[in-house]
Amino acid sequence: MRIERVDDKTVKCYISIEEMQEYDITYKDFVARTDKAKEIVEDIIAQATEEVGYKPPQFALDLQIMMLPEKGMVLTFSEKSPIDIEGNPMVLEYLKEMKKALEAQMNKSESQEIVTEPATPLDKEEPSENTPDFALFTFGALRDVCDYVKILPATLRVISCLYEMEGTYYLYMEKGAAAYKRYSRACVKALEFGSLYGATLDKLTFIDEHARCLIPEKAITKIRQMG
Repeated sequence: MRIERVDDKTVKCYISIEEMQEYDITYKDFVARTDKAKEIVEDIIAQATEEVGYKPPQFALDLQIMMLPEKGMVLTFSEKSPIDIEGNPMVLEYLKEMKKALEAQMNKSESQEIVTEPATPLDKEEPSENTPDFALFTFGALRDVCDYVKILPATLRVISCLYEMEGTYYLYMEKGAAAYKRYSRACVKALEFGSLYGATLDKLTFIDEHARCLIPEKAITKIRQMG
């Protein structure tokens, strides 16, 4: 592997076809974030730290993958900042899910006007009485959950519990006593480490019935205490 320093927050790693075969890894492993891919990413970061003085990001890591025909692939590691969140397509996914839940709760007739552009959680100080106040997020590994919890304010007063099903972890997060703006920001940050599973009662019911509940209450606090 050849590692190249781009700037203070970015490095590139060139992996040849022979090395890919040796590691028995493909492009799909990195896209799917398999355990094998995560191990290699950790090795690359350790090597980059030693060889070029790379410092792993404090906020979140962004990984871009580019295939080089008949040569291998290039992995680009850079640091995500809070600004990057604003244009993240996964934020739009979260907003769409919240919009669907909002429309379902409003239960408007076909003759009534339907809200087509939901307000951005970051811009709302307080929710309306019909705004969903909970969401379920999925994480590929428990480590991802822990990394997410580490960046949350210790004073965030949300209700949370943790589920597991077939190797996937589901974090339920409800607004609770937290200010809506702080709760919304926490939800958006969750998209840096996992994906939105849903913000509707049917999704919650399914997970509650089929998944194994690992931490039934105060999950975020207990995970933080575990270190």
